[in-house]
Amino acid sequence: MKTWIEKQKALIDFTLSSLARRKVKNLGMLLVYTLIVFLLASVMLFTHALRREAAEVLKNSPEVIVQRMVAGRHDLIPPGYLEKLGRIRGVQKKEGRLWGYYYDGVVKANYTLMAPSAEAPAAQKVADGKIVIGAAMARARGLATGNLISFRSYSGRLFSFTVADVLPHAAELISADLILMSEADYRAFFDIPAGYYTDIALSVANPQEVRNIAAKLAEALPDSRPILRDEVLRTYESIFNWREGIVLVLLAGSIFAFAIFAWEKASGLSAEEKREIGILKAIGWETGDVIKMKFWEGALISLTAFLLGYVAAYVHVFRFSSMLFEPVLKGWAVLYPRFELTPVVDGFQVATLFFFTVFPYTVATIVPIWRAAITDPDAVMRG
Repeated sequence: MKTWIEKQKALIDFTLSSLARRKVKNLGMLLVYTLIVFLLASVMLFTHALRREAAEVLKNSPEVIVQRMVAGRHDLIPPGYLEKLGRIRGVQKKEGRLWGYYYDGVVKANYTLMAPSAEAPAAQKVADGKIVIGAAMARARGLATGNLISFRSYSGRLFSFTVADVLPHAAELISADLILMSEADYRAFFDIPAGYYTDIALSVANPQEVRNIAAKLAEALPDSRPILRDEVLRTYESIFNWREGIVLVLLAGSIFAFAIFAWEKASGLSAEEKREIGILKAIGWETGDVIKMKFWEGALISLTAFLLGYVAAYVHVFRFSSMLFEPVLKGWAVLYPRFELTPVVDGFQVATLFFFTVFPYTVATIVPIWRAAITDPDAVMRG
């Protein structure tokens, strides 16, 4: 075993010296190789981290959200629906919610307006005439605690509010465009009568019975549409997969061009390399040793490119918020949230990327080397 290790070390030493003799060519290959790995790894790391963030955000969301449909459109929940839902067996908690969208022509962006529920803790409630805003909205409008801001409702009335607080940066992923206001102000702003709600959030005693309860809801209230938390998670998963696919399609041309370039470089030997193999065979190297030496050459280039590219992608995603792909993978909203993703590395994802970037190049170097190594040394040196 010790002899074998010493032999491999000698082969690697010789391989490194061989790479150094053609450093311009090898450095060019290494640079392009690293860039491709960096691009692919950045997309994979960013989308996987976004999926994890979405799952964490939705983890504590209601199991079922009930909407009322009129002519195929989402409409307000009328009085009496809360009591009907409460009579369905398995429903542990029900809560009417008030939320909606408002377009601000100043920054040309939509805000999400929401009234904290009556059962919310006192610390989360907002007094009449005051609002709590998200950090992205505060940046866009240049607002701070104590500032006054006015909005014109869809009925034409002008409402003025005092900024009571700005939500913390840590919550910006879900509160970038959020405006919290009291229930009375919300109903007055949107002209919503008492007893009406935007939708109803339900908590289920047994998570295994969520689909059964949804079926009971549809039967008891034919004009309702139950939305399950699992369905929302699958929707986010589909969105991220779709956006990841868009980026990978845009990169497909570059990836195929590199694949052709790498295959041509790996599978073709220059006259200098053939002469080197002939000399090694003439001085006593075995065919297996030559193949091992060239195998180590391809492995060192591909492994170095993979490690450099993956580390660079990790820093790009989790230190610089993936600024190259942020607009495509986050979306096209005006108010972008500023948040730091929790570093997440998926072992299967790393293995897949490793297999499709390192393995083909390393294998591609073996066949031409084997052909040159089994040829007569004199014929190889004469070309």
